[in-house]
Amino acid sequence: MAEIPAELVVKLRKMSSQGMMDCKKALEEANGNMDEAMAILRKKGLATLAKRAERATTQGLVVGKVSPDAKTAVLASLCCETDFVANSDDFKATAEKLAEYGMACAQNDGAKNVLETAVGGKKFGDVITELVSKTGEKTEVGDYAKFHLDGPGLISTYIHFNKKVGTMLEISASDAKTASSDELKRAGADIAMHITATKPLALDKSGIDPKVIEQEKSIYADQVKNKPANIVDKIVEGKLKKFFEDNCLLDQKFVKDDTKTVAQVLEEAARSAGGKATLKKFVRFDVG
Repeated sequence: MAEIPAELVVKLRKMSSQGMMDCKKALEEANGNMDEAMAILRKKGLATLAKRAERATTQGLVVGKVSPDAKTAVLASLCCETDFVANSDDFKATAEKLAEYGMACAQNDGAKNVLETAVGGKKFGDVITELVSKTGEKTEVGDYAKFHLDGPGLISTYIHFNKKVGTMLEISASDAKTASSDELKRAGADIAMHITATKPLALDKSGIDPKVIEQEKSIYADQVKNKPANIVDKIVEGKLKKFFEDNCLLDQKFVKDDTKTVAQVLEEAARSAGGKATLKKFVRFDVG
């Protein structure tokens, strides 16, 4: 076997970001051919992914990115098997790349769409394969969403300090002045943090699956089945109203001031800015 020059190993390491020994072994196997060595390293990552396909990816990071004009934003999560890998520099760098690929993705959701997105001629799926060949752990995109403003409004994002949970929401405004106001920006940031803490199921009750509502009603009815028949329906409706208040974002009591609902907080902020605002949608992603 021909001796592999050290400069060739260094060159492959820079190209692949793999370890020196892995690069040397790949070059030896490829008889010094750089393209074949790159293919060998990629196959190593794919083999690891296949081998660990059934492993649970309960650790990772949530990342976000906002466009320079603040009209587009993405939120996504990159997941792996252990907290040790999630805290490594290589994993963190790949998570940041995920945000970049998310901005470049033509679709507004779907992890598979990000994996197929190419930046600089490389798909994100290949970026993950390269990471896996280094860490030896199954790694995958957990969640991905992109919001884009078509009119006056703002997108607020919040990622908790541990980067294990994050939120993104979109607010439409009646005019540009209201959308750019400090009052609305502050309300958007506060509501994003509220969502992170309270885990709402939907924006309002229309967003909750009817099957979930029927299931809740059934549970409540069973809880009061020994009550007089003429008050059972009233009790069930009362419990269901409380369920909506607890789980629908706009009806929830605001965590920073429980004398107001989230809807009231947004309305007051917009009114202070001289306009109106509507919370259009939100996503909340977490790992671990």
